Amino acid sequence: METGMATFTTLLLLLLLVQPGAGTGGDTEAVVCAGMACYTAHWGKLSAADAQNHCSQNGGNLATVKSKEEAQHIQRALAQLLRLEANLTARMGKFWIGLQREKGKCLDPSLPLKGFSWVGGGEDTPYTNWYKELRNSCISKRCVSLLLDLSQPLLSSYLPRWSEGPCGSSDSPGNNIEGFVCKFSFKGMCRPLALGGPGQVTYTTPFQTTSSSLEAVPFASAANVACGDRDQDKSQSHYFLCKEKAPDVFDWGSSGPLCVSPKYGCSFNNGGCHQDCFEGGDGSFLCGCRPGFRLLDDLVTCASRNPCSSSPCRGGATCIQGSQGKNYTCHCPQGYQLDSSQLDCVDVDECQDSPCAQECVNTPGGFRCECWVGYQPDGPGEGACRDVDECALDPSPCAQGCTNTDGSFYCSCQEGYVLAEEDGTQCQDVDECAGPGVSPCDSLCFNTQGSFRCGCLTGWELAPNGVSCTMGLVSLGRPSGSPEEYKGKKEGSTVAPTATASPTRGPKGTPRATPTTRRLSLSPDAPVTSDPFEMLAPSGSPSVWKEPSIHHNTAASGPQEPAGGDSVAKQNDNGTDGQKLLLFYILGTVVAILLLLALALGLLVYRKRRAKREEKEDKPQNAADRYSWVPERAEGRAMENEYR
Repeated sequence: METGMATFTTLLLLLLLVQPGAGTGGDTEAVVCAGMACYTAHWGKLSAADAQNHCSQNGGNLATVKSKEEAQHIQRALAQLLRLEANLTARMGKFWIGLQREKGKCLDPSLPLKGFSWVGGGEDTPYTNWYKELRNSCISKRCVSLLLDLSQPLLSSYLPRWSEGPCGSSDSPGNNIEGFVCKFSFKGMCRPLALGGPGQVTYTTPFQTTSSSLEAVPFASAANVACGDRDQDKSQSHYFLCKEKAPDVFDWGSSGPLCVSPKYGCSFNNGGCHQDCFEGGDGSFLCGCRPGFRLLDDLVTCASRNPCSSSPCRGGATCIQGSQGKNYTCHCPQGYQLDSSQLDCVDVDECQDSPCAQECVNTPGGFRCECWVGYQPDGPGEGACRDVDECALDPSPCAQGCTNTDGSFYCSCQEGYVLAEEDGTQCQDVDECAGPGVSPCDSLCFNTQGSFRCGCLTGWELAPNGVSCTMGLVSLGRPSGSPEEYKGKKEGSTVAPTATASPTRGPKGTPRATPTTRRLSLSPDAPVTSDPFEMLAPSGSPSVWKEPSIHHNTAASGPQEPAGGDSVAKQNDNGTDGQKLLLFYILGTVVAILLLLALALGLLVYRKRRAKREEKEDKPQNAADRYSWVPERAEGRAMENEYR
């Protein structure tokens, strides 16, 4: 069995020795393990999808860069890759990482990752290292790569910048794409094996990478130890596997230093001891620990008696030592809780319990309450929200009427106005006169701000209802007085004919007033006036209007009847006389038109009869007038045609 194991280890060693680049600089990958993950850097002009496929075949993903520490680990892996490649030309190269944005998802400038997300999942992380401002594009998938100057050595102080662009395809991987970086996560790590004498350790990781210089070896990795100098023919080989000895405790299962030699003692690599090495008289030696530490079961490694001294808790977790001094517990600050490993803290989403009255916004380690639009906090803290009375603001959001509602408001307009369609807060006048229906006035209609006025044509007056028109009285003269008095009478007034009474005497000689109605008579100096047709518009204040009408003033002579009980009857008689006079004018006009028509008709008949008479005079007087003489022919020609 030992012979078979030795043969296997020998073959494994030979396989490792013939690996490309093992000491020759031809290796095409580099690996760095730290914390709970390993990072590998690879050459290869691949698209982002092909690079992700390469990583996933070995159980990993394209690398995440969620913190400055993680960026430093990736920088070291890339530095190893560049050292393994000789004769690099001066150019800029890009290496894919696992930060992508799917097609249809747009740029979000408010987030640190700008809408991008990690391929392996996880929350939005605050660490970023963008090279330049990102393009706002939603129509194609975008991927992020690390931008490097391949001709310059990577310094520990320089962290590669992030560059976003198209994700490429198998035929066209993208501009300046040189390789990619993978990340492999593990549940734990083993310490590197320590040699107490000449020899070499080769580690083979679960993701098919071999290395002899790992600072931490991932769980389930194999270690092949070849003891002795290379020039010696005989060498001892050992094979170990990183196992989980206890929860969160990983060990190789070996005891004591490896490849110890009495020739070297503690002088070679401190005898392989973690802290102190004590030599015996016969060339042997033992490992020891300093005060406050204890030697572990491998008889090489020292661990603090305080389990928290090695800072096993990560992130914001605090290590609390157990009562026996051998165990510990990680505690998280308020607003956080332990993750599945019980070593790190993750944020608690307090909004899941609906602690707020309206809107809850989760924050790292806490939360905050916000009110909906139209509400404001009722007080400090996590109290309720109260409605905002928008109508009480100065200035008011509405042009005219404002009604507050729960969380909002709405605007209204006074009669004669309607809400404008732009924003629903302004009011515009309604033109009642230009509506599609029937006009509100019987005759003329004048629109005003928020209302309208009716008017009448000349000769008509506005009725008391303000809508209809009634026939007005006709005036045959301009009344005496100032023009202002005439204007006042003309606007919306009716001048009735004056009734006169001639004094008479009764049988006993007592004078008595007999009401009489005088016929209208025109004095030589009384001109006839008629006002032209006007459509009167409002002048001055909108409340003053003119309704066009025709008024005629009647001249009265003789003493007037004093006001008495029969004055109403007299006014009715005067009104009747005015209407009769108007009817007389109308009939006179009709008669004049008929006379003109009769004259025209007579003239037409006369002209027609005259035309017939002239035609008879031109007719012939006898039958001979209907014939004409034929010219006489020659005799010789008549003889030739005698018998034809």
